[in-house]
This record gives sequence, C-alpha cells and structure tokens, in this order.
Amino acid sequence: MSDVRHVLVLPDRDAAEEVAEELGERFGITEEPQLVRDALAGEDDAEDAQWLVVVEDPDGRLAAAELDEFAARWDGWREEP
Repeated sequence: MSDVRHVLVLPDRDAAEEVAEELGERFGITEEPQLVRDALAGEDDAEDAQWLVVVEDPDGRLAAAELDEFAARWDGWREEP
C-alpha cells in the first residue's frame, strides 16, 4: 500500500466542486476529495484564485493520464508530484 495523493488544479470553485462530485461517479472514489483555495502569490481577490481538488489514492489505482484528461474537461490539470 502506497501513500499516493493527486492534486487537480481548477480555475474556479464551481469547477472544483463539479470535479469533486464527478470523481466518485467516474472513478469510484469513496473518500470525499478535499477542496482547497489556492490564492496566487500577492493576490487577495477571489477571482485570482485557483482551486485544488486533493484526491487520496492509497492503493495507487488511479491512472495519471486519466486524471489529466478528466481535469482538462474543466480547463484544469493534474499537478505533478
């Protein structure tokens, strides 16, 4: 059992919430992903924030390429470790 965590970067909160909801449907994730607001350096405006969806994958069963493709549907991407 490995300690794998995937971080998907999304352009806004709505996209992050949709991704978090659909992750369970598409990939069978049972643990709810964590949503984190990531303000850009020096920016206080919420419009300048990206949202992160953190997905725990302790069994390492989620394919990076599939997550890349999935996040891209919302103009997002998977952050490389």
